[in-house]
Formats: sequence, structure tokens, C-alpha cells
Amino acid sequence: MRSAGTTGRSTGAIVATLLAGVLATAGCGADPVAEAAPPAGPTAAATPAEGTTGSPSTGPASPGPVPETLRFTGKHLDGAAFDGASLAGRPVVLWFWAPWCAACASQAWTVAEIAPGFRDTVPIIGVAGLGEHKAMTDFVTEFELEPVPQLDDRAGAIWRRFEVVEQSTFVIIDRDGKVVHQGWLDGEDLTRRVTALAG
Repeated sequence: MRSAGTTGRSTGAIVATLLAGVLATAGCGADPVAEAAPPAGPTAAATPAEGTTGSPSTGPASPGPVPETLRFTGKHLDGAAFDGASLAGRPVVLWFWAPWCAACASQAWTVAEIAPGFRDTVPIIGVAGLGEHKAMTDFVTEFELEPVPQLDDRAGAIWRRFEVVEQSTFVIIDRDGKVVHQGWLDGEDLTRRVTALAG
């Protein structure tokens, strides 16, 4: 009987130790200091970027380092925060447009049509500039671009970062963070390139 009691106490001690270890590990994921740190490598990149929780269009960040090209932040047209690090590990298309631009309007229908189908494999992110906020939101509504993430870059910070000097410009970044195209694309070229990147 003494042997069985000793075994029971030993088993209970092991279970208690394991349970304490599991609880301690679970608490690490909610460290507010770690979550507030800027993305700077594999660990930070694996955590979804602040402000992307409600945006299924961009999805969670992929594990791995964040390339320099994606180390930028901004705001969606609705004011929610956006972090380019959330796109790491996937190819991405940045579409730089202005609300008064006729060429942008001609491309908007193609973007609205194809972007939802590629949102998890090749996200297309609009970067609106050179206009007023209301004009930007009216443009999005008119061309049914609501499912496509749209950034408000009235200050031009993201435009300058990518050295965009005219609209409409597409910047295509491969999964390693390398810019593989920057410039004009018609609807057919855009569809072909996005389809190839998704393959």
C-alpha cells in the first residue's frame, strides 16, 4: 500500500509540474510589451500586425523575416492601422492610384474583379494619394473596391518610399521582398502576373 501511495504522490507531482509549465507557456503569448515591439525578425513577423485583426484581406503575417520593402506602416481609409509586415512571406501587389485619375478608374474594375480571389495568395493593396479623403472613399464605393484593402496615403509617405511619381502605378513584390515590377499594367497584364505569382 505504501508503494502505491508513493506512486500516486509522484504522479500527482509530475502532473502539477506539467500543468504549471503549460500555464506559464500560455501566458507568454499575451505579453503586451512583446506585441508592441516593431517587427524585426522571425518572431515578430509571426505575430499578426497591429490593426490587421479585422482585415481578412491581408490575413496573418507569415513566419520568417520581414524584408525591408515591407517595413512600412499606414492607415486604411477607415482609419485602422496597417503594417506592411503582415504581408511577409507572400507576393503582394501595391496599386498606387488617385481618385481623379481616369487611368486609375479604367483599372479599378479589374482590381475589384480579381483581388478577392487572390487575397490569401497575392494580396492587392490600394495606396490612394493625391486627393481628398472623401474623393478617395467615393472612388472606392463607385468602383466596388470595398473588399480590397485601401490605404490613405494623402501625406505621400508610401508613395515616396517606393519612389512612385505617377499614377496609376503597380508595384509587384515577390515573396522574398524583391520588387519585380514597377509601372503601368493593363488589366490583362495584371491578371496574368497575379495568376503566375499565385501558382
